[in-house]
This record gives sequence, structure tokens and C-alpha cells, in this order.
Amino acid sequence: MSSEQGNSPNAGGNTPPSKNDVRTYLKDNPGFLLENPDLVEHILAPPRESGAGVVDMQSFMIERLQGEVTELKSNHGELVAASRSNMISQSRIHAAILSILEATTFEHMIEIVTTDLANMLDVEVASLCVENDTNAAIVPDVTGVHVVSVGMVDETMGPGRDIVLRAKAEAEHAVFGGAVGLVRSAALLRLPINSFGPMALLAFGSRDDERFHPGQGTELLSFLSRVLTHSMRVWLELPR
Repeated sequence: MSSEQGNSPNAGGNTPPSKNDVRTYLKDNPGFLLENPDLVEHILAPPRESGAGVVDMQSFMIERLQGEVTELKSNHGELVAASRSNMISQSRIHAAILSILEATTFEHMIEIVTTDLANMLDVEVASLCVENDTNAAIVPDVTGVHVVSVGMVDETMGPGRDIVLRAKAEAEHAVFGGAVGLVRSAALLRLPINSFGPMALLAFGSRDDERFHPGQGTELLSFLSRVLTHSMRVWLELPR
């Protein structure tokens, strides 16, 4: 046991230390507060009598420093939480991309997109919309795939917008089909399969109205959309 622990004001048992015990301990261990700076924010500085009309700047500065320490601790906690959330999102997106790349057929890949991705990304709905103005089947007729009219993607997302995040917004039935009632926030990803063929849209819907919101970063979702667009292009043997 170190000498500091041996001189602890409560070393003898469970009886709370007296003020004199604390004074003696601090005198015997002058570096204690330097080694435990977090305690400073809980200590009140003694007022100094400087006469009428004189402001005690020492107490003011200590109070301000204590406030700054509290704010820094709060910001640090938020930063750690944000970093952890980003790491989780990154792992989920990477797992989703690997599943897409490991698909053995085009139909298998579409099934992964419309079923597995929802579980991987922790959302309620994953939906794939493909524009088509002909009777030719472009994508398999499976749950989660919706054939829509030409121009629907631009109408829904806005011309030139590749990713749209919505919070607390009403979802479109054309995008989510029968699952539209589950959607409180959504991420819409444009999939430009090629310059001459159909435009597609990948949509994720969550019952959490803040799961997706306009202030979020979109780098990971953009990466996912580029990989899926390329994979669909390869399976369909379409040019860029």
C-alpha cells in the first residue's frame, strides 16, 4: 500500500473523516489536487474581503473555470458517443456492401437489397424503385421492388439530388408500398444505372423519426449507392 493511501483520512474504518482529518491529509499530500484535477470543479473558493465597491475577480475566475471544465466534460461525452455511432454505422454499411458483392445472381442481389439490408442497417424497410415505361421486366417481381413511371425519381427526390434525408416527414406510398405506415424518417438514394436506361431509387425507412435527418453525413450512404449502382450495371450488362 502506498504512503498516500496509508495517510487517507478514512484509512482506519468506515467512520466519515472530520474536517481536521481532511486538513491533515491535504497538508501531508500537497500534490493531491494536482493529481485529481476533476475535484477542482466541486471546490468553492473562499471570498476575499477587499472593501466596499471592490469586485472579487478570483472567485469569478474560478467559477468560470469550473463552468468550462463542466462544459468540456459534456462535449467530450458527446464526441465519444458520436464517434461510437459513426463506427457502428460504418460497420453496418461495410457488411451491407460485402453482401451485395457476394451475391451469386442478379436476383440474389435484389433479394439481399430488399430483405437483408433492412436488418443490417437496423431500419424497418428497404425498398428498391425502378423506372420503366415498357412491359419488359427489368427487376425480379419480389417484395420490396416497385416499378414506377419514368420521372418518378426526379419528382420524389428533386432533379440533380443524389441523396435525400427526411425526418418527421410523410413517406410516399409509391416508394415504400404497403410498409409506408412504418416510416417516420427516410433516406432516398439515387441509382443512375446508366445514361440511357432506367433510373432507380433505393430507399430506407425507419419508424424512428430522427433515424435519418438532413443534418447527417451522407458519405457512407453515397458509397453504398455507388457500389449498388455498379453491381446492378454489371449484372444487367449495361454501359455506364
